[in-house]
Amino acid sequence: MNITPDIKMADVIHLNYSLLPVITRFNIDLGFGDKTVKEICKDYDVNLDFFIEITNSYIDDDYIPQKELNSFPVKLIVDYLKKTHSYYLDEKIPELNSFIVELSVISEVKNDSIQLVQNFFGEYREELIHHIEREENKVHPYVLNIEEAFTQNKASADIVKKIKSYSINDFAIEHDNVEEKLYDLKNIIIKYLPPCKDKALCTRILMELFRLEKDLNAHALLEDKVLIPKVAKMEELLLNNFMER
Repeated sequence: MNITPDIKMADVIHLNYSLLPVITRFNIDLGFGDKTVKEICKDYDVNLDFFIEITNSYIDDDYIPQKELNSFPVKLIVDYLKKTHSYYLDEKIPELNSFIVELSVISEVKNDSIQLVQNFFGEYREELIHHIEREENKVHPYVLNIEEAFTQNKASADIVKKIKSYSINDFAIEHDNVEEKLYDLKNIIIKYLPPCKDKALCTRILMELFRLEKDLNAHALLEDKVLIPKVAKMEELLLNNFMER
């Protein structure tokens, strides 16, 4: 079942509760009443079409409406990606870290497996932070600059120099696959963690890792299938316009 403008926002949550953190990225608060998605988006000044495409893409990997999402400004996509970054760094990673610290504290015996989980998670956290910092400090300013030049039809020597110095394809090549590392962390816990004193805690850690992995996959799809091709096309047209002068 796809999300449509006329479905009640409360029913969206019942349809797939994993959309809760996605909805909060649009600064939408709970307390929907019986209002529809369209009504709530209007109340919160949210782009309705973008909300529909993002939420449907999130719950269905096969949905990815590349053509539709390509119609939205790069700035709108980047703003959403930044909010997902904040969610990872300010909520999910600290939450998971507290669970893993608790797991270490309650373990009756200090062993290599517990230490391996702690070390691997610590390394993963640092890699994710580095991944996000690179995107926000280098990639996002670049793609916004490309969109501005494209929108204003300013194929200047300066923008051509920037494209040749660091294009969006360079970002695509060096784009870290942080989802794979998360899969490795889950495997360590599933395969090698000794009997856990608090089974509910171990289960919760795994469940949260699975949720984070799903969110990261959706995030990566938006970058790989929409942002990168969209910016690459802008770069191509800017270079062509400059050469035709």
